[in-house]
Formats: sequence, C-alpha cells, structure tokens
Amino acid sequence: MQTAADAGDAATLLAAVPAGRRVALVDPRFVGHVHALRLGLTDPRFAAATVPGALTAQPEARGALLRALRRTTAAVGAGAPVVAPDTDPAPEDRTVPGRIAVALEAEGTAVKRPELGSLTATVPTDAGARATAESARDEVDDEAVRLRSAVKAHDGFFTTFAISPYSRYIARWCARRGLTPNQVTTASLITALVAAGAAATGTRGGYIAAGILLLVSFVLDCTDGQLARYSLQYSTMGAWLDATFDRAKEYAYYAGLAIGAVRGGDDVWVLALGAMVLQACRHVVDFSFNEANHDAVANTSPTAALSDKLDSVGWTVWARRMIVLPIGERWAMIAVLTALTTPRIVFYALLVGCALAACYTTAGRLLRSLTRRASRTDRAAQALADLADSGPLAQGVAAVAPGLRGAFAAPAVALLGTLVMIGGALFLPYGSWLTVAAAAVYVVLSGLAVARPLKGALDWLVPPFFRAGEYVTILVLAARSDAPHAVPAAFGLVSAVAYHHYDTVYRIRGGTGAPPQWLVRTIGGHEGRTALVAVLAAVLTHAAGFTTALTALAVAVALVVLVESIRFWVSSSAPAVHDEGELA
Repeated sequence: MQTAADAGDAATLLAAVPAGRRVALVDPRFVGHVHALRLGLTDPRFAAATVPGALTAQPEARGALLRALRRTTAAVGAGAPVVAPDTDPAPEDRTVPGRIAVALEAEGTAVKRPELGSLTATVPTDAGARATAESARDEVDDEAVRLRSAVKAHDGFFTTFAISPYSRYIARWCARRGLTPNQVTTASLITALVAAGAAATGTRGGYIAAGILLLVSFVLDCTDGQLARYSLQYSTMGAWLDATFDRAKEYAYYAGLAIGAVRGGDDVWVLALGAMVLQACRHVVDFSFNEANHDAVANTSPTAALSDKLDSVGWTVWARRMIVLPIGERWAMIAVLTALTTPRIVFYALLVGCALAACYTTAGRLLRSLTRRASRTDRAAQALADLADSGPLAQGVAAVAPGLRGAFAAPAVALLGTLVMIGGALFLPYGSWLTVAAAAVYVVLSGLAVARPLKGALDWLVPPFFRAGEYVTILVLAARSDAPHAVPAAFGLVSAVAYHHYDTVYRIRGGTGAPPQWLVRTIGGHEGRTALVAVLAAVLTHAAGFTTALTALAVAVALVVLVESIRFWVSSSAPAVHDEGELA
C-alpha cells in the first residue's frame, strides 16, 4: 500500500506497479465496512469494479485505468483535491476513484458496482458527515452481513432450512484456516465416492453408511459455494469443478447402488440408467429454455406474470421449489431411502419424483413460450444450435436441405425423429437392420430440424428431444441385448456423453461459446453416436462384443471430452466465474 499526495502522484505510482498485478485506488477519506471494500476490490470475476471512494482494475483494465487517470489529471490538474466540485452529477462520483470509474465506462470498459445492502461505503466531506458515516458503520455487524451473503439468495427448502444455517459457519471455519473452495469441492467429491463404495457393498450397514456420507457430501457441496462467496475466491478451476462434480457424484452414487443391488441378487442397472437419463433430460430442458430467453426482446407473458404473483405469497415459493425436486431434496430423499429401504425403491422414487417434476417444469415453460411475445436474438439461436450438438451427418443434411418454415416446424421434426428412433429401438426386432434404417431417418430429420436458425417460440425443445433420442436409444438397445453387462457399459457411455453436454452448457454460460467444432465432429454429434450404437447392435447381435464396443466407445468419448475440457477450464481463456447452479 502506498499513499499518493494527489491525482498526479497516483498516476505515477500506479504506472510503476508490474503489469500483471491488480491495482486499487482508494480515497484516504473513505469510511465504511471492510467487507464493502472486499466486495469492491477483491472479486476476480470483473476487470474493473468500484464502490464509493474506491476503484480496482485487473491487469486487462490497467491501461484503461491509467488513461482515465491521466485524462482526469490533465483536466483538473495534477494537484487536484480528492473531492470534486458539487456540480458533479452523482455524489458517489465526486471522489477521484468515482470520476475515474465514470471515465472508464465512457471509454467502454465495464465497471462492476456490487450491491452493498446495509454495508456503508462513503467519502465524507466534513466532520459532521464523517460522524454520521461512522455511526452508520458501527450500527451494522460487518461479519454478520458477510455470513448472510455467503448463502445463495434462492435455494431449495431443504438446503435453506436444514443445511445453510450451519454450513455457513463451516465455510467461515474453512476460510480462517486457509482452505479454498476447490479443496472443499474435492472433499465433497471424495466423500460421495466413498458413499458410492459403501452402497456397492450391498449390505444394510453399507447402505446406512452410504446415506450418511451422501448427506455429508451435500453439506460440503453447499459449503464450497458459501466459502467462495464468503472469501470471494472465484476461479476458472472452481467453475469447472463446481459445474461438473455434482453430476459425477450423483452418477457414481447411482452406479454404487446398482452394484450393491446386484450383489444382493437384484439387477437394477436399467433403473439406474433410466434415472440418470431422466435427470439429464430435465436439466437440458432448463438450460435450453433459459438460453433461448436469456436476452429475448419484448419478453412478456401472462404465465410469467402469474408466476411472479405466486412468488409474492410466501408458502407458494417453497412449495414450487420443492415440487421440482431440487438437488437438496433429491439427495436427502436418496440418502434416507438408501439407509432404510432397497436400491430398487430408491430408483423407483427417483423416477417418479423426477418425472412429476419434469412434467411440472416443462408444462410451465411451454405455457410461457406459447403466451410470450418475444423476438429471440442471434445469440440465443446460436446457443440452441450449440446445445443441439449436431455432428457432421446432421450438419451435412442441414447444408443441402431447405430450411423448414413454420413456427413449430423445428421442434415437431425433432420430436418426430426422436419418436422414430426410440420406437425402432423399442418395437423392432432386436438387432434388425430396420433399426439402422430408423437411425438413418433420425439423422435426416435431425439435420432438417437445425437447417434454419432456432428462433421459434418452441425451438428450445430441439436440444431436449435430441438428448432423449440419443440417451433413451442407448438405454433401450443395451437393455434388450443379451450381451452380459451391456447396461453398465451403456451407463458409462451416457455418463461420458452427458459430461460433454454439461460442459457445453457451462461454457456458454461463461460467455466463451461452445466446445470447438473439431471436438463435436470427433465424437460424432448426437446423431452420429446414435446411429453408431444402432449399427453395433445390428452387427454384434447376441454377442458379448456389444458390451466391449459400448465400453470402447464410452472410453473414447470420455478421453476426448475430458482432455479438451480440462485444457479449457484451466487455461487463461476460461471465464473466472463461480456457477450458482440450478435448483434442480
């Protein structure tokens, strides 16, 4: 920390700081809470940020900061006072940091202004104002505000009332001992994997231990995000870990339950894969709908207005959050049922609960889409195209096919292709080449569905239909196969593909776009993988080779997507964000 005598001296001192470091400019008359300064000066997600009396800039905004400071110095003089004339438009902009923040925005540099709530941050101009500011600061417990803000504003009922009241204190304990959110996230994953191993024993003691450990893992899962918000430790690696480990934990636990059930004489692999497919399809509905309407213009809907009205009634908020079976309620249900019942009952409960939740959320989104008058942007259309995960076969069809016209043409064609594919896998003789013909129809219809930009009212349904087409086809063909262990192999394949799809979602959310096209082409796209599995089922009928082929395909997809994903998320180009996650 260095003290500058005036604006000119500040410019000189800032210019001397090594280029790769963050810098901050704080008015010496600042009065406020430490956490207000922490929010304004230490959040790594923003190139520049400010609170009244303080301004910070990351290395990428350093040049703009120095230019703005020099312009301010040239305009008012190197020895300019800390406080600007009372004719300035806003009180918070009368300090030197405030004036520079305005200048940065005028140049085109985004400056984050965090919400301070009850926290004090001001630069008093006289003794009376200072006394008032100090009194306001002393009346608010800085640490209590920091603890409250560590908890997500919108969360499920179970998480809000059964976990967060004490997990925030665990987060503070971790922060005071120098633990990072990534370490807590990793501990949560390890605990969940141990829980899966306990479930895989197939014993009652193992199931009880698994249920307890799963709840401990969820507590840690809540703690890592609270620690990130408490200590403002957001990172590229943290974004990747937080975005993917929840799915890894859940899928590993499903596999552990299935292995334990087989040891007890009850094969529930089909139910385990079905639960995973249903949950993944639920998520892609949420993701697609949100991306389609992320920046919609003239975004109005009577259904949305009714939803907002219901949210104004306290009990309906929690009821609606519980209906969708968010991760807290879902993991609590899984943990309790694991300890008290059998894996088959756990999966039945999951399938019923997730199906009801999917019907509720999808119906609401359909009503909103049909009653909303909105114009979707090119960005939304591109996001949906990326989520569709079309490979070279579908892209080839789209390149030569005329675009479909009509408000609902794309989702209707995608749905038709999905029904043809799943219907062929279900009802045609297993191993028949007619199933391969159905896959060819699926490829053609998939290409037709994405031949035009996805800007229709219901075009957000296209990616979910494709996910269902691919995942359910793999499930059905593996379940109908006589090859030993085909369903566990299919479980591995769907897990690898689902990871790719979740990775795509979080890259789009981070503002960096979808994975590179070479990756999508290499792993075939949804239609290529679906057609390949149909061909393998026809060629390797009633042979153990089908299991081997599914396993090899799963390993190949997992290796390609994991290597590229790790490279991206640990690179400097990845966004520095901490994903808040979905309720579901």
